[in-house]
Amino acid sequence: MKKFVLSILVALAFALPAMAQGINDKGDNIIGEYLTDRGGSKSKVRVTKNADGSYDVQVFWVEHPNDKDGKKRKDVKNPDKSLRNVDIDKVVIVKGLKYDPAKKSWGGAKIYDPTKGIKVNASAEFETADKLKLRGTILGVGVTLYWHRIKK
Repeated sequence: MKKFVLSILVALAFALPAMAQGINDKGDNIIGEYLTDRGGSKSKVRVTKNADGSYDVQVFWVEHPNDKDGKKRKDVKNPDKSLRNVDIDKVVIVKGLKYDPAKKSWGGAKIYDPTKGIKVNASAEFETADKLKLRGTILGVGVTLYWHRIKK
C-alpha cells in the first residue's frame, strides 16, 4: 500500500508541471481576469489582446479604492504627469506584452507598479492553469508575484 501511495505522489509530481506546460503553449491562454495580492493590498486585473497580437493588463478593482477622506484614489505617482488623475482602479499596468512561442512565456514589456511609480521589465508564465507567475526585474534585481485566475 505504501508503494502504491508513493507511486501516486510521484506521478502527480511529474504531472503538475506537465499540465502547466500545456497552458503555456498558446499566447491567448493569458487572456482573462486575475486576483492579485501584493503585501496585503488586493486588486483585480484584466488581460486583453490588442489588434497587433500583444496583450495589455488593466486594473479594474482595488480592495481600498478611496483615501482617508473618502475620495477615489488616483495614480499620483505615475511618472507620466498626464496619467496622474486616473482612478487607481483603472490604471493600465502593462502595455504590449508579447508571447514567445519558443520560450512558451510572455515578456517584452514593462509592468508598472502604481504603489511606487516605477516600470520594470516583465515576464510571465503559468505555474498551473489558474496560477500565473509574474516576474518584474530592473538591473537584474526582481520580484516574483503570483496572480490567481478568477475568470477566463
